[in-house]
Amino acid sequence: MSRKVIITCAVTGAIHTPSMSKALPVTPQEIADAAVDAAEAGAAIVHLHARNPKTGQPDQSPEAFAPFLKIIKQRSNCVVNLTTGGAPTMTVDERVRPAATYKPEIASLNMGSMNFAFFGMLNRFKTFKHDWERKHLENKDIVFRNTFQDIEYVLRTLSETGRSYRLPTQSGIRDIPRRTSRPGLARSGRSCARHRSACPRRR
Repeated sequence: MSRKVIITCAVTGAIHTPSMSKALPVTPQEIADAAVDAAEAGAAIVHLHARNPKTGQPDQSPEAFAPFLKIIKQRSNCVVNLTTGGAPTMTVDERVRPAATYKPEIASLNMGSMNFAFFGMLNRFKTFKHDWERKHLENKDIVFRNTFQDIEYVLRTLSETGRSYRLPTQSGIRDIPRRTSRPGLARSGRSCARHRSACPRRR
């Protein structure tokens, strides 16, 4: 018996750096092309981050998202999911701005804080095109902050948009969606199932 699944593709993210792969989308055109290609290959949802087109560094300014969002909407009917995670070094206010500005069909909502460490990648990658890459990977003092206050801030900021949320959860924080599902925050029927479960169907 066949089982229907919904595939989400994050085409660039915020972890990998340009020196790790020539295939990493960095410019708006590359990000748009990767998103459209993913949709044509079967992805129903594209999860989108933005990057500085010259250095490849994660960029959470709304202006960085505008060029590729326009192209994707012109070329594909895939569901657009904008990150509110941004990069672990960004403030929650920075992270939520693109979704608040463009009101996508889905926005991600990270449901707990965690340690982030990329220094293990230095065993594989030795040379870098940009100064920020090595500093990014060497940093052993990164906590990806997603406190209850941060989670509620994202929910309140986006509540007027009527958006749905994808709730990425990790071991030990799986009860957080329940704790934030009170009136005025995560409304019933507005949040996706946790982690790898299905997200809302396209209307």
